Amino acid sequence: MSPSPQTDSTETDFFYDAYNRDDIAYGLEPSAALAAYLSQVKLPRSSKHRAIDLGAGAGRDTLALAAAGYDVESVDLSERGLARIAERAAHRDLADHVTTRLADVRKIDFPAGAYDAVIATTVLDHIPSDDAKTVWQRMCDSLSETGFLYVQVHTTEDPGSGCPPGNTSSAPVSETAGAVINYFRPNQLAAMAVAAGAKLRILRYEERLEWDYTHGPEHQHGKAVLLAVRSGYHPPWYGQPAAFPRSENAT
Repeated sequence: MSPSPQTDSTETDFFYDAYNRDDIAYGLEPSAALAAYLSQVKLPRSSKHRAIDLGAGAGRDTLALAAAGYDVESVDLSERGLARIAERAAHRDLADHVTTRLADVRKIDFPAGAYDAVIATTVLDHIPSDDAKTVWQRMCDSLSETGFLYVQVHTTEDPGSGCPPGNTSSAPVSETAGAVINYFRPNQLAAMAVAAGAKLRILRYEERLEWDYTHGPEHQHGKAVLLAVRSGYHPPWYGQPAAFPRSENAT
């Protein structure tokens, strides 16, 4: 695992406090839709599988991917978050499957077809809209023919949004809302996924409100959540939660 330098300055690491706590921000559990996909679509152990976790934070999704058999590149601008990923990966004997990288997602290379999983949990909403469109296309182009894409963004339903309906909400705002500069409009992420250039097939999409108790005072978010695969790929996906999977007693 590549080492990640640490900093004690919140001036250079916006998320330092959130990731430095014992009760770490966003918790230990992976994103629910990602966990559901990993539990249903198993990797063959005969070959290497690459994943990139953009805006990896303190690593909850990175660790789930590594445990499922992926070699994961964890990218973030938080030095403290990357250090926590290294700690957690070592504790779970997953260090050989995780590499951390301090970088801006707008400035990294996305080799075409290189990744079997591309994860971007609240990343495209942390960069300007034009940059988000560019990074999105690079993400889609980097997906392998049997790869999957998982994305979360904050929407205009979020009480931190300057647009309606979020700006009319009386719900409390996240302590890290200042990092969100690009709130997505209704159906915007879904439209990006079905655009011809994306070459994706949507498995699950939803827009929702959620309460967050994992960092700072409890607060509300508006989120859009997308799970998709490359067009033409049909993995054994039964939904979240799995609706009608094959019986364990089936022969």
